Amino acid sequence: MNFIKTATLLMLAASLAGCSTMDQLASVGQAPPLTAIADPTTTAGYQPVHMPMPEAIADTYQPNSLYRTSAKGFFKDERAHRIGDILTVLVTIDDSAQIANTTQSGRSSTNSAGMGGIFGVAVDNISAGSIDPSAMIEFDSGLTNRGNGSVNRSESLETSVAAVVTQVLPNGNLVIEGRQEVRVNFEVRDLIVAGIVRPSDIQANNTILSSKIAEARISYGGRGQITNMQQPRYGQQAMDAILPF
Repeated sequence: MNFIKTATLLMLAASLAGCSTMDQLASVGQAPPLTAIADPTTTAGYQPVHMPMPEAIADTYQPNSLYRTSAKGFFKDERAHRIGDILTVLVTIDDSAQIANTTQSGRSSTNSAGMGGIFGVAVDNISAGSIDPSAMIEFDSGLTNRGNGSVNRSESLETSVAAVVTQVLPNGNLVIEGRQEVRVNFEVRDLIVAGIVRPSDIQANNTILSSKIAEARISYGGRGQITNMQQPRYGQQAMDAILPF
């Protein structure tokens, strides 16, 4: 059963590698294509955000007054607050982590068994005294395990991207999503930002910090020749997933 499973995985990995190889051969000498501009709500896998919301405040006006009950900032300029509005997200990430772990364990055991009485005498006679009946069977086992691991990670990113309001939640919070693609020679840099923001967190210049985004999803990567060279080959990835050692 394990052999069939392993063979199936190898065949699947080979077929995927073949398809990717054909795609790479077809794009030799060509720059990676840019993604077409499209409505984020129509892309595959898009799902509207549904979260528990407080009761909506009725929007009422008083005669000869500019005040309204649902106003978020009476003395501030109007910023992005409707579906389709654009705001700028200032992405700032400065993260570092250092982790060290050491594990050491050991175990040893000794088991013995023998025979006495008439059975012991019989064994002694048959073996002509070469076997001690009181210690006929003896097992010794030992196990030692040592492990060392460390993680030293540092990430720093500072950039900006324009995002579009794709949904307005019942409590007034905005669901935003933005994508930026920049192609330099044969390498495309992708920056994707999505999440939920409060209109009151949007600054007067229609910008918002990435730390103010709830349920933030920030992706920064690329695709092209440099990215392909940094990735292990498909055969190596398949063997790493299949081999138990």
